[in-house]
Amino acid sequence: MGFLSEHYDRGEYIIRQGEEGSTFYIISQGKVTVTQSTDDQRPPLVIKTLQKGEYFGEKALISDDVRSASIMADEDGVECLVIDRETFDQTVGTFAELQKHLQGYVASLDRDDRKRNAKRSVSRLQSQPLSPDLLHLRDLVSGFSSTKPFEHLQLVWTLGVGGFGRVELVKLKEQDVSFALKMIKKHHVVENRQQEHIHSERRILSEVRSPFVIRLYRTFRDEKFVYMLLEACLGGELWSLLRDRGSFDEATAKFCVACVTEAFDYLHRKNILYRDLKPENLLLDTQGYCKLVDFGFAKKIRSGQRTWTFCGTPEYVAPEVLLNRGHSFSVDFWALGILLFELLTGSPPFSGIDQMTIYTHILKGVEKMDFPKKISKKPEDLIRKLCRKNPSERLGNLKNGITDIKKHRWFNGFNWEELKLRTLPSPLRREVSGPLDHSHFDSYPPEDEQPPDELSGWDLDF
Repeated sequence: MGFLSEHYDRGEYIIRQGEEGSTFYIISQGKVTVTQSTDDQRPPLVIKTLQKGEYFGEKALISDDVRSASIMADEDGVECLVIDRETFDQTVGTFAELQKHLQGYVASLDRDDRKRNAKRSVSRLQSQPLSPDLLHLRDLVSGFSSTKPFEHLQLVWTLGVGGFGRVELVKLKEQDVSFALKMIKKHHVVENRQQEHIHSERRILSEVRSPFVIRLYRTFRDEKFVYMLLEACLGGELWSLLRDRGSFDEATAKFCVACVTEAFDYLHRKNILYRDLKPENLLLDTQGYCKLVDFGFAKKIRSGQRTWTFCGTPEYVAPEVLLNRGHSFSVDFWALGILLFELLTGSPPFSGIDQMTIYTHILKGVEKMDFPKKISKKPEDLIRKLCRKNPSERLGNLKNGITDIKKHRWFNGFNWEELKLRTLPSPLRREVSGPLDHSHFDSYPPEDEQPPDELSGWDLDF
């Protein structure tokens, strides 16, 4: 999108009140203070603090602007992504179009730091029978009140946290049947203009029926949250397992990539673009099979249609997204190649101290990149073919579609039919003693503050 990265230390002015401006800023690291001076106000009045993911200076992209306030770095190491009016006009066009980009872009700045710094859980419950078959669980919850989920559900353990809220392991009060309850703060959704993303996630998950995708059973809402009652995948997060092991051997990485390939095969046949593949968005069920979760960036598109929303995790973003050329299903195949590299090495191929450095590396491509020795020739060939800079040359996006991935020589001898039937033993299967066993998840601190009520009504469909 034409952004440059600029750095500031504590006390350094980013913009000053009264000066002419022609640049727009997104905070990608740290926080800043907004102050305003008036004739009778000395010293300047502190108006508010802006943090990572928030932006300022947008009026300068529309017309000549005299800054109405000063912005100062509130700590060392503040980083802003900056675009001037001329570059903006050439690459984006209108501020309305920029706002569409920002919906996904702001949400992608945080790669769940809290998740990566969490502590391991050591609790294991006594052996209990596992939950009933998934097909019967929807009937169990169909009669629950749509606005009072905790009349019927009991909190057990926090499975994950993020900017949106939390994911809790819950059980039915009457019996030991467990679910994952995603609790999304409504005021956070409104503040970040994510209403359509949440509605899209709900619509898509409601129609998806794949053993390689998390199952949604129903939704709830109250004054503070919208809730998604999901399948509980008690094998834990793929990312935390990768973190603990450092990297996976080829057999384990192959099984993971095969599960994702099957998920993409199903989703793409239903014209669903996923757009947020990464280890953090893969959970393991009790059999050790990978399931895609978090469909906040997923979108349903028509065959041949392209979309322009800037979204995704920086290390996994495809070149065509960065270049604002429109994208389609090819971005999922690019991300599949990045995932394979990360599974085999423990780190994605493109990294850097900030997003702009990462994006610069992505645009250079993998063609001339030297691969680490721990990646052998066959998976290296698959990664290079999945990560072709030109989407039309990318494996999975050619004439034979996703079949080309399944027939790549790295998968020679792999039993795709047994995988689809879930009879293929998983190298990732871990012991799960019962429906309330959360020992494969990290430990998170409790939520200290309740979010404010949000009563605008955008969530009436929940």
